[in-house]
Amino acid sequence: MSISREEVAHLARLSRLALTDAELERFAAQLDVIVGAVARVQEVATADVPPTSQAFGLVNVFRQDAVAAPLGAPAALAEAPAAEQGRFRVPRILAED
Repeated sequence: MSISREEVAHLARLSRLALTDAELERFAAQLDVIVGAVARVQEVATADVPPTSQAFGLVNVFRQDAVAAPLGAPAALAEAPAAEQGRFRVPRILAED
């Protein structure tokens, strides 16, 4: 199956692309090569090959979830740069009106 210059021009019109005559010729040749490559791939005997979605089996690389005791406020505040009245102290970003 060959892609003609007229078919490329039709596709260009549908895509609202303005192509020159040289571009139409070049794209027709390139698309013809692509269609030929796809046709060769379709000729491969795949009747005995089962369909796959992954080349290798999927493996979970994450650690197992484990229930642990919560950190607790005193331990969290011990690592804070500033704490006040049992809370994190942060710079004020809004002015009081």
